[in-house]
Amino acid sequence: MKGSGEKEQTIQGIGERFHEETKYAPGRLGDHTLDWEKMPDTYKDYPSPISIRALPEPNTGSPANIWEIFGRRRSTRAFAPARGLSLGLLSSLLWSTQGITAEAGAWYFRTAPSAGGLYPIETYIFARAVEGLEQGVYHFRPHRFDLEFIKRGDCATGLADAALGQEMITEAQTTFIWTSVVSRSTWKYRQRAYRYIYMDAGHICQNLYLAATAAGLGVCAVGAFYDDLVNDIIGVDGTDEKAVYLGCAGWPRMTR
Repeated sequence: MKGSGEKEQTIQGIGERFHEETKYAPGRLGDHTLDWEKMPDTYKDYPSPISIRALPEPNTGSPANIWEIFGRRRSTRAFAPARGLSLGLLSSLLWSTQGITAEAGAWYFRTAPSAGGLYPIETYIFARAVEGLEQGVYHFRPHRFDLEFIKRGDCATGLADAALGQEMITEAQTTFIWTSVVSRSTWKYRQRAYRYIYMDAGHICQNLYLAATAAGLGVCAVGAFYDDLVNDIIGVDGTDEKAVYLGCAGWPRMTR
């Protein structure tokens, strides 16, 4: 059996060290208590967005066989760039990822689970070709079910370059950009919170995949990107709030 010193020598790389140092074990939870007066806000609002666009009701009435959707789910890497995406379809995709489904006192439940019900993930979209939306970056507010317009212009090439040259972003009708407001989770879970943040982002992206598949759309998740470039595009500081995941979505291009 290896001693503690020998075990330390086998742990190489920041990923392994992080996993080891955030393990839960009997006697390793410490005496951390929650300071409810310092609980971070659950929702983010921009003080002076360019404009605010209310979203139409999501189309959740069409029946779909979830088992068949599981079988059809794929990553789409070729989109039909000339075709626009309706605001109604975008609304349905946004609702599927972070829509509020129920209320229990001060707590709200959403379409995707979150550790401790803290919801550290914020959703931004780059609307390249969405009918009724000016091209630019928007911030989704689930509690108001609307979009805050925060940056004008075509960010497609910049996002593709930031995603290590993945050109599908320049063709997709929209790109989802998920960030984490880290303090929402570290307030309760300290360093282990980072594990939960990544889990939360995965739940959300899978919901996007399934909703898009049901609507005849395609999605491709993107985990490889230059963090600081993406943070700069959407205007977050990369410390208190940072990009953790991307997903481009739109009409698949028929290929042979």
